Amino acid sequence: MKLVVGLGNPGRKYEATRHNLGFWWVHELAERQRAAWRSEAKFHGWVARIDDGGIWLLMPNTYMNESGRAVAALAAYYKIAPEDMLVVHDELDLPPGAVKLKKGGGTAGHNGLTDIAEQLAHREFWRLRVGIGHPRASGGGDVVDYVLHPPRAEEIEPIREAITRSLELWPLLARHDMEAAMLRLHTKKVNGES
Repeated sequence: MKLVVGLGNPGRKYEATRHNLGFWWVHELAERQRAAWRSEAKFHGWVARIDDGGIWLLMPNTYMNESGRAVAALAAYYKIAPEDMLVVHDELDLPPGAVKLKKGGGTAGHNGLTDIAEQLAHREFWRLRVGIGHPRASGGGDVVDYVLHPPRAEEIEPIREAITRSLELWPLLARHDMEAAMLRLHTKKVNGES
């Protein structure tokens, strides 16, 4: 793994919203790795280096629908292939507390993923999909309004647990052992054991 991208929207107004879940994840990873963030205009975002400088972390300083500009700029500069990237994002199609790892595929209307795929002209990057649930599960509502609001009180703990659980896989993700990471992440626990 050479690049980990957390998706979100910049600014205090959006910090606690569901759509900023990717920011939460990479921020926590940087904290655990004692990495310092710095603003990089040429990469349109905040960057940090971890694992002795071998892996870049990126939080685009663009709005979600322009996330690809930051990803493409950093990837081109450091010659990072899409298959060596992990994009962490909120996922409407998974309930709060669920988290899945996959490579490639469609973008399911996620504006950040769509822009990254367009800017890279490639869809075969890894995605860590952290569930936020869909507004239809709680009686309907507008998707844009839903993602741009904070999780409800009862959703916060399952989301935080999903972030913690997936961060525990960092050693596997860092060495690109994605099969082992998926196996651990996607195996159901029975009686407290996986």
